[in-house]
Amino acid sequence: MTFTRHEDALVYLVDDDEAIRDALAFLFRSRKLAVAEFPSGEALLAALPLRPLGCIVMDMRMDGLTGLETFDRLKAAGVTLPVVFLTGHGDVPIAVEALKKGAADFVEKPFNDNQLVDIVADCLLRRSEELCETAERDELARKLKSLSDREIAVLNLMLEGRLNKQIADDLSISIRTVEVHRARLLEKMGARNAVELAGVLKAAGVMPIRRGD
Repeated sequence: MTFTRHEDALVYLVDDDEAIRDALAFLFRSRKLAVAEFPSGEALLAALPLRPLGCIVMDMRMDGLTGLETFDRLKAAGVTLPVVFLTGHGDVPIAVEALKKGAADFVEKPFNDNQLVDIVADCLLRRSEELCETAERDELARKLKSLSDREIAVLNLMLEGRLNKQIADDLSISIRTVEVHRARLLEKMGARNAVELAGVLKAAGVMPIRRGD
């Protein structure tokens, strides 16, 4: 599975060697990936905030801030974009340290162009999936927040497999009131039925529902 080009995707290319930077920028653009070029780690940090859908390709050895120092500062600033390091043979131990700190990958020079593009494309694909999952969780949280306390009580009993009459008895309300709450909460949650809704909530790991969810 490979990344399908997205107009919002951006490769952040950080290298203090202009010739290498130009060559890599041409490589990525030839593969239909947009690129933003930076001559230093300081320049990248000055460009914060970065696009949510992106991947940072950064040289490990640079004048000023090193790649690892820049990575540490990005993490401290809350940047979660995947970072791929370009390393020389002597930098491999440092690159391994970066992996332990959360870097996505590293490529040792001289590297294969296709290998590098494939690694970046995979990082963008995973990032895109993460953003979609986050958006889905946020939307689910918004829908749950729209439910009243009574609707949440009805929902939890529905998820336990309780019938309307049983729910009515448990909550000391009429069956008709249960039916109204059931219909309203399904509408708010955008679900056709209780089975569909249960599947969504189970996948999100939010069963049973609590007021703080």
